[in-house]
Amino acid sequence: MSIFPEDDRPKPKSVHEIGQDLSMLSLAEIDERIAALKTEIERLIETRARKDASRSAADAFFRKPA
Repeated sequence: MSIFPEDDRPKPKSVHEIGQDLSMLSLAEIDERIAALKTEIERLIETRARKDASRSAADAFFRKPA
């Protein structure tokens, strides 16, 4: 157990914040953000597919026979 509360730790800065002003970014910075967002989208898609498969399996298991 830490003597410091976890809530006091500084939060890591995200690469991109939705709705953030993009006018001051360089092309390289924009490309970096696009890559990070594509990676995150792929992670979300994979997680959703796993959850959907798990839910379908549970529905099939608990479905009453006709």
